[in-house]
Amino acid sequence: MLTTLVRTYLSRYRRHLVAIVSLQFVATAAMLYLPTLNADIIDNGVAKGDTEYILRIGGWMLAVTLVQMLCTVVGQFFGARAALGVGRDIRHDLLHRVNSFSAREVGTFGAPSLITRATNDVQQIQLLLVMSAAILVMAPIMCIGGVAMGVHVAPGLSWILVVAVPILGVVMAMIIRVMIPGFRAMQTRLDDVNRIMREQITGIRVVRAFVREQHEIDRFAVANDSLADAGLRVGRMMALMFPAVLLISNVTIVAIIWFGGHQVSDGTVEIGALTAMISYVMQIMMSVMMASFLAMMAPRAAVCAERISDVLDTQTSVAQATDPVGFTGDPARVEFRGAEFRYPGADTPVLEGLTFRVEPGTTTAIVGSTGSGKTTLIGLVPRLVDATAGQVLVGGTDVRDLDPAALRSAIGLVPQRAYLFSGTIGSNVRHGRPDATDDEVWDALRIAQAEDFVRAMPQGLNTPVAQGGTTVSGGQRQRLAIARALVRRPAVYLFDDAFSALDLATDARLRAALRPETRESAVIIVAQRVSTIMDADQIVVLDRGHVVGLGRHDELVDTCPTYTEIVESQLAVQEQS
Repeated sequence: MLTTLVRTYLSRYRRHLVAIVSLQFVATAAMLYLPTLNADIIDNGVAKGDTEYILRIGGWMLAVTLVQMLCTVVGQFFGARAALGVGRDIRHDLLHRVNSFSAREVGTFGAPSLITRATNDVQQIQLLLVMSAAILVMAPIMCIGGVAMGVHVAPGLSWILVVAVPILGVVMAMIIRVMIPGFRAMQTRLDDVNRIMREQITGIRVVRAFVREQHEIDRFAVANDSLADAGLRVGRMMALMFPAVLLISNVTIVAIIWFGGHQVSDGTVEIGALTAMISYVMQIMMSVMMASFLAMMAPRAAVCAERISDVLDTQTSVAQATDPVGFTGDPARVEFRGAEFRYPGADTPVLEGLTFRVEPGTTTAIVGSTGSGKTTLIGLVPRLVDATAGQVLVGGTDVRDLDPAALRSAIGLVPQRAYLFSGTIGSNVRHGRPDATDDEVWDALRIAQAEDFVRAMPQGLNTPVAQGGTTVSGGQRQRLAIARALVRRPAVYLFDDAFSALDLATDARLRAALRPETRESAVIIVAQRVSTIMDADQIVVLDRGHVVGLGRHDELVDTCPTYTEIVESQLAVQEQS
């Protein structure tokens, strides 16, 4: 999985790869050439007292060293550019894929896991690529070249390399094999830590209200300790790796000095060749250590690549039409024809047999008990989820045949849970239409009954808003979300229980101000309060996903027992209060 993912994205940086390979090859060749020059100085310069020869070869060694440094630096530059570019491209594709997901796919992965995959997991792959640019080409050339040069300068000692290098490779392979499950466990437990931390930050008010701080601290401590334990297990193996390499390399050097010393005394090997042999052994061991370090990072990067590929390979259940068409009629006309929605593997559908029409300039209210499918019904119109049977039509065209961007541009949605982005009040309202003027923004705020409290703020439209809108009250957040939909001037307004956070007086004023603004639009309102929907042109009563009543308020009171029960329950509560 790692190889496939990296190959796919690195193919965009072929020129960088050619430069990296060429430069690292030159740098490694220069590094392998230096011990030979050093041996020449010892055997032909120092031994004979030839100062001129020492200076000439020394100057040549300095030039080779400068070439090696220059090639290494430039190669690292190209490697960093390629690695960071790959990381940028992966994050871009991840965000693009996640933005195409429906609520079903987002719920399958979970928001904390998606955040971890787009940040930490991508970072691990980037780090591996940066290290690969420095090691992947250099290590094998240095290892193979070191063995070849060592055999060339001291053939009688080559058997030591034949024994030492395979032993070192086997030891490293055994350690790395044990580390792979540990890295997989670390990434999973990192997801758990991010999930719990995100829950605690977003739900801090609930935690404090129910005095559950200590419980949440303990819950986080369990996840945190679990991550630390997994990291320690991997760390112990990492700590074992370097001593193992040093032990084998030092034993190899001792063996070369021991056996090579006898050969020097016998005159079969010169001192310069012996020192060159030791240098080549150090280079071989260094290359194995570098490769081991890279191999140590590869398992974690492989786990991360697998998690990233899971997201990139997941197709959204709300697929775009192959040949999208436009609206064939007024986009303010919405129609449900036997629409059904069923979750995968569910025994019964959430919604079934929905058949009704919303005409331009009319208001349709959706009511029903908790869990009757009201929010799911609203989600079918902008294709937040797709109907599993039947049809949902906007402007006379099945929404599955429309371009999603064109469909959603005709819709103004106020979700059940109002969400504001970090920025200002003006930027949040303009999220509905970026090119809206200040006058249009103020007009939307006036209709949404938000103008007074925004003008009362010292900075007006430039008042900062924290992520999620936590710097304003729930009612203010709701009204700003309504203004965001109003500034868009859409053909279809969808209010998913958008008036529940408003008091009755504000609710009435908002609906009165909204009426003239929606004369040519279709309005669909999900509401709990009967007072909010009494004036609707038609009311759809849901019970367990089925339409059990359709008509105006006066008609349903007499003909729909479910609606009558809702009305009577609210009247009873009002009388008691």
